[in-house]
Amino acid sequence: MTEQREQRIENLVRSVVREFQETARMTGVAAADPAVLDAFRRVPRDEFVPDAGTGQAWEDRALPIGHGQTISQPFVVVLMTQLLELQPDTRVLEIGTGSGYQAALLAELAGEVYSIEVVPELAAAAASRLQRLGYQNVQVRTGNGRDGWPEAAPFDAVIVTAGADSIPPALVEQLRIGGRLVIPVDTRWAGQDLLVCVKQEDGSLSERRALSVIFVPLVGRG
Repeated sequence: MTEQREQRIENLVRSVVREFQETARMTGVAAADPAVLDAFRRVPRDEFVPDAGTGQAWEDRALPIGHGQTISQPFVVVLMTQLLELQPDTRVLEIGTGSGYQAALLAELAGEVYSIEVVPELAAAAASRLQRLGYQNVQVRTGNGRDGWPEAAPFDAVIVTAGADSIPPALVEQLRIGGRLVIPVDTRWAGQDLLVCVKQEDGSLSERRALSVIFVPLVGRG
């Protein structure tokens, strides 16, 4: 790693840490978890953006990746990951693979990652990229994320990286009791509320709002 690249990474980490501090009253998260930040440092974000955007890869903002999709803002990626409360044996379902960046961060912290992408070209590119970078604990497939991945259920955690009009029932069904779901859900206004949900013994979800966010829409019908 070059000194310049390492400095860019550390500058981005500082920006993410600062955003955690500035949003703590809204998110209920006082600070970034050092373990999540260490994993974040290990994921080469510049490998997950198109060549034209590699110079911006270490900036704290979303970037286009083609097909009308984006790679999310690093702060939001780290926050959503931390809200899942991952453990080394966690089985995670991700809806919206995109470039594979979020899946790579999940793979650094969890045992198994199952990721679904509706755009075939993005799914194929992400699977190849993750394999090349050594993420052996990630499976990627093309499909309607609203349907989840029933044959691999139940999951300890589910993360949705696109704005949904409501919480897809299949994702709730495939979440184990006590499991966590992090999902942006449309408001009546612009953007979405980032919801943190925990599945209760009776199968219902407890919900709390963590932050206002803006994601591309979740494609596909439930």
